[in-house]
Amino acid sequence: MAYIVPFPAIRPSKEEAATIAALPYDVYSRAEAYEKVKEQPNSFLAIDRPETQFAPDVDMYSDQVYEKAAKLLREWQQQGRFIKDDKRFYYVYELTMDGRSQTGIVACASIDDYLNGVIKKHENTRAEKEQDRIRHVDTCNAQTGPIFLAYREDATIASVVKKAKSRNPVYDFVAEDGIGHKCWVIDDMVTCALIATTFDKMDSIYIADGHHRAASAVKVGLKRRQENPDYTGKEPFNYFLSVLFSDNELKIYDYNRVVKDLNGLAPEELLEELDSVADLIETSDEAIRPGKKGQWSMYLDGVWYLYQIHQNLQSDDPVEGLDVSLLQNLVLEPLLGIEDPKTSDRIDFVGGIRGLKELERRCATDCKVAFAMYPTSIAELFSVADAGLLMPPKSTWFEPKLRSGLFIHEI
Repeated sequence: MAYIVPFPAIRPSKEEAATIAALPYDVYSRAEAYEKVKEQPNSFLAIDRPETQFAPDVDMYSDQVYEKAAKLLREWQQQGRFIKDDKRFYYVYELTMDGRSQTGIVACASIDDYLNGVIKKHENTRAEKEQDRIRHVDTCNAQTGPIFLAYREDATIASVVKKAKSRNPVYDFVAEDGIGHKCWVIDDMVTCALIATTFDKMDSIYIADGHHRAASAVKVGLKRRQENPDYTGKEPFNYFLSVLFSDNELKIYDYNRVVKDLNGLAPEELLEELDSVADLIETSDEAIRPGKKGQWSMYLDGVWYLYQIHQNLQSDDPVEGLDVSLLQNLVLEPLLGIEDPKTSDRIDFVGGIRGLKELERRCATDCKVAFAMYPTSIAELFSVADAGLLMPPKSTWFEPKLRSGLFIHEI
């Protein structure tokens, strides 16, 4: 049973939505965040990354930085740039990229469902990354970045979404990166009740993206429970901001690997070693993209190679059978000496949204070999999470990214 509830969102005025909406805080380095806020001072990134309001030598994790985020949020509300709905609503959020749309329900999910495993994860989180968002949420008294959740396709929710989208949206804009954004408010109480009871029948919801934001929101909620021992469970801090998408609408991109050296091997030696784990399908001077599960392509010395992993080396295990696991276990560790991809400084990861040309560019600058992966499927993600297991790092890359600042949950 998934407890997915409506909430009174703090959200931009219609005139300000396109200006305020910002990519997630963690897609930017500190220098990139400075430049973006300098170019667009009214972007929500100014609140999500409040160190941009200070000199570069100021500790970005100091109290004054988080207090600045809270101050800016209050000021923008006072200036009318944000409004707060007076009742608890669900919202519908559609993103369109390259002609493909995906539509989610904006709502709040229960921290208890996260703790009891109804909301399932597939990644570990790092305490140091959590701590920043814990302090940001706690100081702002608000969750500003939604967690990207997924559920198995449901006809009732699909019908509700279709009905909501037949009305005029409250927001409708195309961001500078070409991604279209539309939002609707579901203010009909009968429909809201239908949404709640439909999700209540689901035994599993999955974190697609935003594991650190989810973990941080949950820890703030637990902290607030300690501070309020008489809590009832209905207080806003018992829930975290989410957008829930049907699995049939989602697209996972490949998450590719580049390695900085060949671990002492000559290129021809690496090619010879690969023959023991995979069949060479074709070579080309032009980029080759893997066409199905069990394949990867490799770029080495200006040539692309397409490989098919030997059938007897593949696995039915939810984690060990992932293509990223097979590459790690058959090639990266035994041949290239990458024992732990989480900590090795000899490997880097390139999101598939950047294309195969980026792999060629990296091999022309700071790397020796690149591996292009076939994308992990949403079904594989669900299987790993259902088994209570964890994926290797950098297994999935979701696009388009949810915008921050369009919906804020005050706790």
